[in-house]
Amino acid sequence: MKVDVNESIKSNTEKEVKEEAGLDVIADRVIAIQDRNKHNVPIYAYGICKVFVLCKLVGGSFAKNSETLESGYFSLDELPKLAEEKNTREQIAMCFRAAMDPQWKVLFD
Repeated sequence: MKVDVNESIKSNTEKEVKEEAGLDVIADRVIAIQDRNKHNVPIYAYGICKVFVLCKLVGGSFAKNSETLESGYFSLDELPKLAEEKNTREQIAMCFRAAMDPQWKVLFD
């Protein structure tokens, strides 16, 4: 997701989760800030800074839309095939670890 003009990372995250997943969340804390080209392939000719945000679910329900056809919850061992140019198994594992660790320290490149 790209951050829209006049949005913060927090407000944009909450807005995009609602638009794409139908869920109401509170963006609670930053997990990591990563240089996309250091963690994902293929390498892009331009730079992208990826911010991983831990969110608290407060309501809503999934509704199929133009960007998301279906939704589900998966354990780390049962992940579906990933679009690794967007998110890798290692990045998702990092998010699982952060969610379980109240003392998590933000990782950044």
